Amino acid sequence: MKPLAYLNKYFLNYKLLLFFGMIFVICSNIFGVLPPQIIRYAFDLVKDNITYFRLYNGFDLQPYFYSIFSSALLFFGIAVLVLAIFKGIFMFFMRQTIIVMSRHIEYDLRNDIYQHYQKLSTAFYKRHRTGDMMSRITEDVSQVRMFLGPAVMYGINLVTLIVIVVGTMLRVNTTLTFYVLLPLPLLAISIYYVNNLINKRSKIIQEQLSELTNVAQESFAGIRVLKAYSQEKNTTQLFEEECESYKVKSLHLARVQAMFFPLMLTLIGASTILTIYIGGWQVINGHISSGNIAEFVIYVNMLTWPVTSIGWVASIIQRASASQKRINEFLEEEPDITSPTNDPLELKGGLEFDQVDFTYPDTGIHALKKVSFSLKPGEKMAVIGRTGSGKSTLADLLVRKYDPQDGAVKMDGVDVRKLNLHAIRDQVGFVPQDVFLFSDTVYNNIRFGKESADKEAVRTAADQAVVLKDIEQLPEQFDTIVGERGVTLSGGQKQRISLARALIKDPAILLFDDCLSAVDADTEQRIIGHLNSYLADKTAIIITHRIFSLLQFDKIIVLEDGELVEEGKHEDLMRQQGFYYELYQKQRLEDKKVSL
Repeated sequence: MKPLAYLNKYFLNYKLLLFFGMIFVICSNIFGVLPPQIIRYAFDLVKDNITYFRLYNGFDLQPYFYSIFSSALLFFGIAVLVLAIFKGIFMFFMRQTIIVMSRHIEYDLRNDIYQHYQKLSTAFYKRHRTGDMMSRITEDVSQVRMFLGPAVMYGINLVTLIVIVVGTMLRVNTTLTFYVLLPLPLLAISIYYVNNLINKRSKIIQEQLSELTNVAQESFAGIRVLKAYSQEKNTTQLFEEECESYKVKSLHLARVQAMFFPLMLTLIGASTILTIYIGGWQVINGHISSGNIAEFVIYVNMLTWPVTSIGWVASIIQRASASQKRINEFLEEEPDITSPTNDPLELKGGLEFDQVDFTYPDTGIHALKKVSFSLKPGEKMAVIGRTGSGKSTLADLLVRKYDPQDGAVKMDGVDVRKLNLHAIRDQVGFVPQDVFLFSDTVYNNIRFGKESADKEAVRTAADQAVVLKDIEQLPEQFDTIVGERGVTLSGGQKQRISLARALIKDPAILLFDDCLSAVDADTEQRIIGHLNSYLADKTAIIITHRIFSLLQFDKIIVLEDGELVEEGKHEDLMRQQGFYYELYQKQRLEDKKVSL
């Protein structure tokens, strides 16, 4: 129960619903216990009055006696019906309070988890799989909800009903109560054992279903590769093997589930037989009436589900505790990157790396080694280097996805760790190397950069990113749904829409991380032409493996194995005849081949 203690704050938030739910449970059970007593009176009335009715056979009083007798039975019948209606009303309110409370808490818990996910740093998302995070916010929360609703409701119902019913039975006859209740603990233990088996095998089946789904998903996602290598037969065989495994495990579960109801009915039947047998001896000895036997049979049936639910509720609590423990693991994660202040901030565009040294915490890769450079507001810089040289890490540090272990990243002369994190990210336009588009319209994907932007601003940003004509050729133009991760678009179109998303922000600082790698040379030149005017008064860093001769850079730095090995303007680097010079010469040869 310890992991579930986290939920106490939610119970306090909805304490009125919980309180009234408990009241309704008690009221429902009170009205549920009264009908058996009325049936006892009715049963005894019938038994006693049948004899008297026969005594009046042939007398004029017999019809009169029959009228009184039938009126009494009608009264008892109406009383039982009224009590059942009241019980039903209170059961309705019981569910409308406790189950509704559980749904409210489920809603709050999911939102709290999601908001916590939003606060966590990039390193967290690299350590954990997306599927695992999704499972905790969906399946695990659903398991916890079963504890908050049904388990709490049936737990309260169990306690109150046992107290009321057993108390009533003890007042009637202690000996009969003992024998009647004798099989019920065995029933609870048996159901608990069976439920545990069901849960274990259900978990195995869920894991196998996940594996089956993965096989199918990979096959469908890679269908072109699968067909190209003529692997349909092998894939079908693999899928059949996984299906066979799923079938066998499902049959094992079905055999266990088949034990549930026979076991329950057997033990309930044993209680009923004991009630009639022991009760019959009690009637013969004059300790109870025959109506008490009927009353006790109803009580046994009333206790059946609550006692059966002991094992079920215990199983729910176990699963909820395990799920909440998994949820707590993530909720207890503290973000590595936090905002020290909420003070407003207006960036001018000055940037500085002061002896920045950074090693990725999870992999141990030493990405940047004592890197230093500075840019004044409005200056442009190109960052060039081979794959793995630390270019993208530099951009990640600028937007505070990570913080350096040594040195400082500064904006306008102030360490970014002392500035408002949200204001920094709001005023920096970042086009990442890994383009991500949401499964939404083109219009909303561009407007994501600035939600207050109107249609004209979206069109202007698209035009600056040289993607406007492509959008106008789509079936629904700006209202076209791009599909999951932009699957319906080409790589170049996705990059340009991502670029438009950054441009629409009109930020003080722009970071382009190899964002033109998938566009052709002609489109690249047109984009650069637009960027020349757009970036006139903005600080910009362009990370690339190409040299853009049309863009005028105030500074170019070359990274090699995380170290800054070359720095200067184009002419300075050409004179050094280092990596930059070699890259420029190779690019010129490639351009000549393309033109030929």
